[in-house]
Amino acid sequence: MAAPSPETAKQTHLHYLSQALDLARLSPPKPTNFRVGCLIVSYPASTSTEASQAHKSQGQGQVLSTGYTLELEGNTHAEQCALSKLAAQHGTDEAHLHGLDVLSANQNVTLYTTLEPCGLRLSGNKPCVERIIDTRKSGGGIGKVIFGAREPGTFVKDSKSLMRLYEVGVPWEFVPDLQDEILKVAKEGHNKPVSREAQGQKAGIDDISPEERRRQEQLPRNPKKRMMEVDVPP
Repeated sequence: MAAPSPETAKQTHLHYLSQALDLARLSPPKPTNFRVGCLIVSYPASTSTEASQAHKSQGQGQVLSTGYTLELEGNTHAEQCALSKLAAQHGTDEAHLHGLDVLSANQNVTLYTTLEPCGLRLSGNKPCVERIIDTRKSGGGIGKVIFGAREPGTFVKDSKSLMRLYEVGVPWEFVPDLQDEILKVAKEGHNKPVSREAQGQKAGIDDISPEERRRQEQLPRNPKKRMMEVDVPP
């Protein structure tokens, strides 16, 4: 059996991007976030290469996890939620996803997301592109990233996430057919007045999940900064 044609493969990608778009619609509209949906899908290798290709071309991959913006506690992104939920399903944390059999190389795992994964977070939270890369520490992990729209420059100008994926050898593909609807959904809520609290979040204040806060608290601190924080007696 021949490998699927580019058009057939594209239909498979649109199948999962459409599901990701439905997930994005579950995210609450806010002026400080993009509403994004994500699926992590595996296409387990078959004993027959032809059979494996046919399996993939028919959109019959196995959905391992899903996520959408703000699904979990904190100012969480869609990819972050999907990866955290996948880790929880297997009784581990996100830092140890790379050791799971479900993400081994022969599972051919693809991450579908409506919007290009973020390459920078103003809060100091780990960007989604780095979370994706971290799954590959043991040779498997996320094998490809497919997205339906580039990240607008609303919060971060000129995202470098795709260059970062290229640098570490993670293939990516932009499938633009649903782009207009994806951006419409992503930006819903951006025309609402921004409260003082939301302005703080937009500037990176309180934009940290409990998990990320614990990670940052464990980082070594600047001794000079520590000296500046010491109470000075009157």
